[in-house]
Amino acid sequence: MSWLTRLRTGPEHSRDEGALVAALRAGDETAFARLVDEHSAAMRRLALTFVRSREVADEVVQEAWLGVLRGIDRFEGRSSLKTWIFRILTNVAKTRAVREARSVPFSSFETGSDELSVDPDRFFRQGDAGPTGAWSAPPASWRAVPEERLLSSETRALIDRAIEALPDSQRVVITLRDVEGFGSEDVCNVLEISETNQRVLLHRARSKVRAAIEDYLRDDH
Repeated sequence: MSWLTRLRTGPEHSRDEGALVAALRAGDETAFARLVDEHSAAMRRLALTFVRSREVADEVVQEAWLGVLRGIDRFEGRSSLKTWIFRILTNVAKTRAVREARSVPFSSFETGSDELSVDPDRFFRQGDAGPTGAWSAPPASWRAVPEERLLSSETRALIDRAIEALPDSQRVVITLRDVEGFGSEDVCNVLEISETNQRVLLHRARSKVRAAIEDYLRDDH
């Protein structure tokens, strides 16, 4: 679990997926309603990384749940039920994003080789007083910051704003990893991207969010 996950989210609960899938296939409305209650908020947050309108995000979530009902008999258990549901949600959201003529093609999730994860001014360069490539301004330690300060609603709001400001592909990946608590393999399955792309996008996103928190804590003190 990353430092950002610890700041942003709480523990995730597990359930007996085999029994749940069997109940869904049997048409158990209570089981389906419980599943909707458990995941709809997270699905809406993820949908909003693809479409900007909350109304459209709600429509995406509703369409995804219809897809779950229609496809539950074909669920093979190769991934977790949650991963399968979110992959349906992502595919629906991608389709809506294309229909709304979003400027970024989510189908590729290119990492962008020319983007730097960390400001190069934070490293020594040739001719500087320190060794080339070493930190001149290393990441600040937060050990002295009271835990209640790091977990405050103000800090959480800052994290939300920093995530919202990220490029689309980075925002989707960090939302799945550090907001919703997905593992790297699950994110690759949900978004149909390579492990390398997932890792690069997540690193860049985390670096930017961490930099925003550093600036906030520095200004605060």
